[in-house]
Amino acid sequence: MYSSSTIMVLTIGDGVYGFTLDPLVGEFVMTHPNIKVPESGKIYSFNEGNCAMWSSGLQEYMKFVKDPEANGGKPYSARYIGSLVGDFHRTMLYGGVYGYPGDKKNVNGKLRLLYECAPMSFLAEQAGGVGSTGTERVLDIVPDIVHQRVPFFVGSKNEVAIIEKYLAEEK
Repeated sequence: MYSSSTIMVLTIGDGVYGFTLDPLVGEFVMTHPNIKVPESGKIYSFNEGNCAMWSSGLQEYMKFVKDPEANGGKPYSARYIGSLVGDFHRTMLYGGVYGYPGDKKNVNGKLRLLYECAPMSFLAEQAGGVGSTGTERVLDIVPDIVHQRVPFFVGSKNEVAIIEKYLAEEK
């Protein structure tokens, strides 16, 4: 990820590790050993500009995260920069959920299973998080086509479970 520093996050199937580029020596140095996604987090990251086109269950979820009374006196914080990598990186470190759902125009969402959703889900699961379509685990999907798109929710286990509950209860 590129920001004020360049960070590379990777897994080899046993945990997740972050390395920050040290420009003085031109090498990546491990700065985030054994990254763990918090089980819960009060940050959500969605493009709410599309909310009117989302399913009723997801619209109800959006009401829930904004309701202080439903959340111990304080609503969730909205943080969306429009970059899957940047939003996901924050979610991994601080907890919460990133979502790119399907809508009336793009029923299967816009993110691709093989090279966006599955790799991020693998990182999330290696760090103790979850990747879901809202109805199933992303890593359980057998792709039909190379560029297959799926709705995507990734982050803290408890937060993704709340979304799955709202989607299962759709009116």
